[in-house]
Amino acid sequence: MPREQAALHQPLPERLRPKILGEVIGQQHLLGEDMPLRIAFESGQPHSCILWGPPGTGKTTIARLMADAFGAQFISISAVLGGVKDIREAVELAQVALGQGKRTIVFVDEVHRFNKSQQDAFLPHVESGLFTFIGATTENPSFEVNSALLSRAAVYVLQSLSEDDLKLIVQRALDIQAVPAMDDAARDRLIAYADGDARRLLNTLETLAVAATQQKQERITDDWLLKVLGERMRRYDKGGEQFYDTISALHKSVRGSDPDASLYWFVRMLDGGADPRYMARRLVRMASEDIGLADPRALRLALDAAEVYERLGSPEGELALAECVVYLAVAPKSNAVYKAYNEAKAYIKKDGTRPVPMHLRNAPTQLMKELDYGKNYRYAHDEEGAFAAGESYLPEGMAEPGFYRPVERGLEIKIAEKMRTLRALNEKSRNKH
Repeated sequence: MPREQAALHQPLPERLRPKILGEVIGQQHLLGEDMPLRIAFESGQPHSCILWGPPGTGKTTIARLMADAFGAQFISISAVLGGVKDIREAVELAQVALGQGKRTIVFVDEVHRFNKSQQDAFLPHVESGLFTFIGATTENPSFEVNSALLSRAAVYVLQSLSEDDLKLIVQRALDIQAVPAMDDAARDRLIAYADGDARRLLNTLETLAVAATQQKQERITDDWLLKVLGERMRRYDKGGEQFYDTISALHKSVRGSDPDASLYWFVRMLDGGADPRYMARRLVRMASEDIGLADPRALRLALDAAEVYERLGSPEGELALAECVVYLAVAPKSNAVYKAYNEAKAYIKKDGTRPVPMHLRNAPTQLMKELDYGKNYRYAHDEEGAFAAGESYLPEGMAEPGFYRPVERGLEIKIAEKMRTLRALNEKSRNKH
């Protein structure tokens, strides 16, 4: 079969896989000029590393390019399908290559799926320099990769591809006529569905190309796209109105202290294809914005739930997120800190740059002390009740802004009581003077 025909029969991800570093789309925080992985490529000396990031961000591509850059034998092992036998075979192939004066890179996809003993099997060969180890994982390597192996490998964090990155991939597919021409609305829906995952985008493009050929469709429209891909595209449109309406319903249900409605919208989001990591970020936001200091445990619980999800993944980790949703819904509510922060931001934006009062300035040198930096500062711990009554901590001439006004709910009831007590002590002290 001629090479051109063979290329046409390759899967689209292979046809578009970058051949050189400059063709890689995304990950410029690692691959751009003077960035860590670019420096590693240009050094001429490969090193073991872990590539950690969401699916479809280029982990396999980067590993292959690294092997090409160093003229190394590339051995790929799937931790999902492989085992000790594959590791043993990789060692044997690496020994043969070494005898021929050639380097070897062993790439382990989904390395977190290997157990401790399987991961340990790589250690002596990494230490001896028999091969360079590259592991790819979608899970936090701190939890999933043995510390001994982790200590011998640099960790590079890959990011989901941006919309502009995904548009470039679509354009490359169009440039090689792998898919028919496409309306902007169809392209935007595809990119929203891909959700930063290049592999999902390419596989979907390939599905469309096959369908277009069978149906003699010369142009991909939004309506035809929905017809071909069906329910999976309709139910979840990340960039569309339904997505934002649903997350809005979840946020408002939590704010409204309705645990059942909160759970309903949370599960609707997951069922529709929302990334649980995105949901975890929204829960952290809700804990800060709508609960705040009325129950400071809410923010810690939201962070813990996000960490549990990182450890367990789906579906087990989603239970921790659901637990957090219920807790946030039933927790006492306060947006006092949220309002105070926004008021402070607005005040600073319109106000001039006021100098720091002399008594609040740091005085690390003798000259600064002679210039009265820090003079007359009252150390609160030395005062009764660890409170310097009457002291001012604002710039001179600035009125008390009163940004933070605690509500009479949850812990903020006690915070409000304490603030009233401290204000009374300030008033009493200032009236004396």
